[in-house]
Order: sequence, then C-alpha cells, then structure tokens
Amino acid sequence: MSVAVGDRIPEWVMDSVTPERMRTMAAILRDPNPIHWDRDAVNALPLGLGQRTINQGPLGLSYMINMLHAWAGPDAIRRIVMRFPQVVLDGERVVARGEVSALRQEQDVSLAECRIWLEHAERGVLLEGTATVALPCPLS
Repeated sequence: MSVAVGDRIPEWVMDSVTPERMRTMAAILRDPNPIHWDRDAVNALPLGLGQRTINQGPLGLSYMINMLHAWAGPDAIRRIVMRFPQVVLDGERVVARGEVSALRQEQDVSLAECRIWLEHAERGVLLEGTATVALPCPLS
C-alpha cells in the first residue's frame, strides 16, 4: 500500500439505512428518544422530515469507521473527531468518503491525517470530521 497526501480513501456504502437497525441500537444504547424508532413521533415534530426515523449519531459514525477499517485495518484508527451538521434518515443511501490530508512518522508508526465525511446524494455532507490512522506500510 502506497499512500500520498490527496489520496482518496476507498468509499464505503450503506445502501439503505434501516429503521430496524435504529430500533436495535436504541435498545442497546437504552436510548428512550422515540425519534429513532417511532415514525409518528418524528412526524409530530416541526422538523419537516415526515415519517422518517432519525439514525443515531454512533451508527452514522460507524459507517465511516467501517470505511477506515476496510482501508487500513481493524486496529488502525488512533483518533476521530466528528461534527454532525445534519441527520441521517431511514431509507437513505449514504456513502462514507475520505481523503488523506497529511502524513507523518511518529516513532515507528506511519500516520495519515484524514478528512472523512458521510454523504447523501441530494442532501450533501451529513457528518464530517477528521481521523488519525496508523498505516500498515512505511512512508516513502
């Protein structure tokens, strides 16, 4: 694997964010907020989202973690900082993307600083942040 500043990280796609996963995650997290599992509750709010449940932030983040794991390995992530400017809704197709913004050597570890984001075709960037990733190869 050869990595350079400006390289794109191979994208990771979630073809459809499902309300069943949101319900399961709400139970695991003991999250009582009905916006993650009750379409009527979401519809009653003045958000203009209709009857679409809202994905939990950790689930959206997990799509970007899956992308980084697929690219650099399951033990590669050293740090992630995220912003959640928009919500992810049930039924949406979202794509995790990233780009290498800097490279550095720290002791015996090659590190890539990356911009990462979760994107929807019509609504644009839903989540965004940065990640520090240990590379499985030395810097050239």
